[in-house]
Amino acid sequence: MLLLHLSDVDEASWAEKLRSALAPYPVVRRGEAFNPADVRYIFVWKPKPDAFEGLDGLKAVLSLGAGVDALMKHPRLPDAPIVRFVDADLSQRMSDYVVAHVTMHHRLYTRFRADQKAKRWSQLYPPAASETTVGIMGMGVLGQDAVARLKPLGFALRSWSRTPKAIDGVEGFAGEESFEAFLGGTDILVNLLPLTPETTGILNYETFGKLRRGNLNGGPVIVNAARGGHQREADIVKALGDGTLGAASLDVFETEPLPESSPLWDIENCYITPHIAAISNEKSGVAYFSKIIRAHEAGEPLINVVDRKRGY
Repeated sequence: MLLLHLSDVDEASWAEKLRSALAPYPVVRRGEAFNPADVRYIFVWKPKPDAFEGLDGLKAVLSLGAGVDALMKHPRLPDAPIVRFVDADLSQRMSDYVVAHVTMHHRLYTRFRADQKAKRWSQLYPPAASETTVGIMGMGVLGQDAVARLKPLGFALRSWSRTPKAIDGVEGFAGEESFEAFLGGTDILVNLLPLTPETTGILNYETFGKLRRGNLNGGPVIVNAARGGHQREADIVKALGDGTLGAASLDVFETEPLPESSPLWDIENCYITPHIAAISNEKSGVAYFSKIIRAHEAGEPLINVVDRKRGY
């Protein structure tokens, strides 16, 4: 059977739709009567400490999120394959966010909004897209989709990832040894990395200081739509204040919800959204995971399995 253990989402709705999609395969929720030993799959989001108790027959852990960093830290995570959510709808939503914020910063929105508030007519022409380099950290499914949607807009594109990625029209950089060179030619830095021990805190003052200067009015820009653990918020505050960064778009934070006491709220060139860049769609999620369960029960291998050593 399939057990649902979903926190902070409508578990009842997911259960209803999964029962319909998988019938007659049994689907149960927490609190219902079932034998834990009969559970073969558990579908999780923010699992509680006791989520995996008694589940000795698990074939797979199905994660509602595309990122699994929080799940990997669960103290009782069983030694079963972890399947993450990879979906075209989720990728589209993330790319929508990236494109919106990249183009906003490219057109110098911060500068012109300030001029409007001051009723100041001061003509300044933004560089062409072809003169503006967007550097994307992370070339997984989300990074590659963002590149595909930015490319037709004419931006110069470069990428940085753990291992080399050859993508047409994108200047690729890989590994720690090439990180500084990647940053040095980047005007707008977009973070779509998975959160691992190696990438924790990568958005810091030292990183910001290595971005290209002199191309975008006001300074280089960062866009973080990955994980709050990637950024050092005190460093972002400092960099926005002293001009090391011209602006920042942040959808994720070290503590969520972002505390009212955070200075980020009051910084005019910091654009805050409440972790809404991409959300796992129920309709596509039900289709995705029910297909995986049916295929695996029929003897086919699991797809999009997390490499525990890499953390994604």
